[in-house]
Amino acid sequence: MDAAFTPEQSAIRRTLRTALAKGAPPGPNVHPLGHDPGLWARLSAELGLPGLALPEAYGGVGGGTVELALAFEELGRALVPSPLLATAALAAPLIAALGDERQRAELLPALADGTLTAALAVPGRSLAPALGLTGVPGDVDDGLWAGGGRAGGVQARPVPGGGGGWLLYGEVHQVLDGHSAPLLLVAAHTGGFPRARTLLYLVRADGADGATRAHGEDGPERGDGARTVTRTRWTALDETRPHARIELRDTPAELLGADSAAGVSAALAATGRTAAALLAAEAVGAAASALERTVGYVKEREQFGRPIGSFQAVKHRLADLYASVQAARSAAYYAAWDPDAGGLALAQCLETLRTVAAEAIQLHGGIGFTWEHEAHHFFKRAASDELLLGPVHRLRERAARSAGLFAREAVGVR
Repeated sequence: MDAAFTPEQSAIRRTLRTALAKGAPPGPNVHPLGHDPGLWARLSAELGLPGLALPEAYGGVGGGTVELALAFEELGRALVPSPLLATAALAAPLIAALGDERQRAELLPALADGTLTAALAVPGRSLAPALGLTGVPGDVDDGLWAGGGRAGGVQARPVPGGGGGWLLYGEVHQVLDGHSAPLLLVAAHTGGFPRARTLLYLVRADGADGATRAHGEDGPERGDGARTVTRTRWTALDETRPHARIELRDTPAELLGADSAAGVSAALAATGRTAAALLAAEAVGAAASALERTVGYVKEREQFGRPIGSFQAVKHRLADLYASVQAARSAAYYAAWDPDAGGLALAQCLETLRTVAAEAIQLHGGIGFTWEHEAHHFFKRAASDELLLGPVHRLRERAARSAGLFAREAVGVR
């Protein structure tokens, strides 16, 4: 492995850091979209951020996971709210892997230039099992992560009378950027029992008859059997990671690619490995930024007539944090080079971010315990990311099972 970055990769990091340095300090975003549309348009148009890892034939830059990971690291440093994770790390790879040529030609260029954002809607308690990051290896193939068999989750049925269309009915409770993305990729059951299988469907949420509302608002009364998409934005711990509930009521949809449950499972697993590597890089960026801000603070805050950073106990704590961040960065870079290591790298990076954020709160003293302080923004991000694709101990358990460390599990004894 050559760990050196190319001049082009270094330029991505340098340019993005310069662009984000002009933005606001880390904190919640109050925009209804959950991100600054002006900043997103600038990052898309000037830097080609959402198309970094997409083929040039579809309007992308033609890079790979390493280039995208460097971008995620810089976004993590500034805790920038953006639809990049949902669009470029989750939705776009699935469309590229599963979509037919017409679907790729129609959707990928718009995703690459940032004019279209997308969200992956997977029923169930967590996105991690669907992406093959937690649970027992092989479970992703049975489709139980999508709500279970012929009941629960989202159900798909052909449009009555033929025509090749589909109608979706059901709910998905935790969809990253689901309140604002015009395009939804929805995992739904079809085929009936006992031949039920889980496939992915495209839903144009901006063109459907529906509504978007904030958490707690009453939705529109639909007693006329209208086909709707209702999107409810949740009140989240980390406001830089907006989530929504998606309600589908006989919503028109289009099958993504071919009718192949095996292909969907393989694509989801590959997407999960890459997404884990990208989220690991973002967590490293956030941890490094939190540490840098803490070091700057302890150099200025005085106690007993001297900066607290000069005390040996504080120096030791900061040195331990620095070593943890550097080790996590190495793991994240390796995962970007080899996404098969994404799960373990993500576990290490999430744990590092949580530790650094907690220490940052402690070392900031009384002001660090105020809910509005920037140290809490990093802690909220750590908790939110672990709920999104974790938790840490489940990520490590999955890696151990995949490596065959549990002999009884390896022979099918549970």
